[in-house]
Amino acid sequence: MTDRASRPTPISLRPAPSGLATDDLRPPVIAASGDPFSVLKVLQVLARIDRGRPVLLDDIVDALNAAHADWLFDRSVVADAAVALQSNWLADYRNAAGIVLAGSPYGPTIAIEDSSRVDPWIVRQVDREVRACRDALLAFSRLDRLGSGA
Repeated sequence: MTDRASRPTPISLRPAPSGLATDDLRPPVIAASGDPFSVLKVLQVLARIDRGRPVLLDDIVDALNAAHADWLFDRSVVADAAVALQSNWLADYRNAAGIVLAGSPYGPTIAIEDSSRVDPWIVRQVDREVRACRDALLAFSRLDRLGSGA
């Protein structure tokens, strides 16, 4: 080994040794309210639920957890995304009939109206969350270090 000056130097990587495991494993993610990546996954399911009938939020939670085995969703995350979606509907259409959050003997439900205006509108909602995810990734990519002491 030779001594090198203590200055930053780009490293070069040689080919991986034979049999070296890949690094494609991902840590589990606990979905969080307001996190654009969590909201995006919720909206993608809400965009596909049956229209014109109440759907239990717990059934949506189950569908999310089944589809994304490396994520963990709970009812509060789905409820918060549904409330935000309802709020956006009210702001855009000035009526509460399009997205209805209600209770049932089995728990809270969401019903999305069965009309031709819903699909294009919900696609725009999903597109907005995709942009928020990309903005978060871009902000993360600009970080040089985690913080002081790391």
